[in-house]
Amino acid sequence: MAKYEKCVHGDFNKILEQLDEDIFKSGLSIELVDKSNYEDENVKMAVRVYDKYFMRNSSRASLNVTVIDSGRGVFISAIGAGGGNSAIFNFSLGAESELTEVVANSVRRMGLKSE
Repeated sequence: MAKYEKCVHGDFNKILEQLDEDIFKSGLSIELVDKSNYEDENVKMAVRVYDKYFMRNSSRASLNVTVIDSGRGVFISAIGAGGGNSAIFNFSLGAESELTEVVANSVRRMGLKSE
C-alpha cells in the first residue's frame, strides 16, 4: 500500500478535473471503476476508484482518490493498493507507489499552495 495526502487551497472542481485527466493520461490500461459525490451547504466530497493493469507482473492495482472541500481548504488523499501477483506474498514491484505518484505529480504541476 502507498499513500499520498495533501491539504491545499484551490478550486475543488478544477482540482478534481485535473486529477482525473492526469490519472487517465498515466496509462492506457487505467479505468475508472466507480465514483461517488457528496455535497451539502458546507462540504464537497468526491471519491474515485481507479484500476490499472500492470504487464510487468501481470497484476492489477487500484487507486482510491478522495477530494474534500471543507470551505477552509481542499484535502486530497490518494491510496494505492494491490499490485501483487502471488497468493502468499504481496510483491508488487512498486505498482501502488506508481499510482499515488501520479496524483502527487498532478498536484505539484497545478502549483497549489499548501495549507
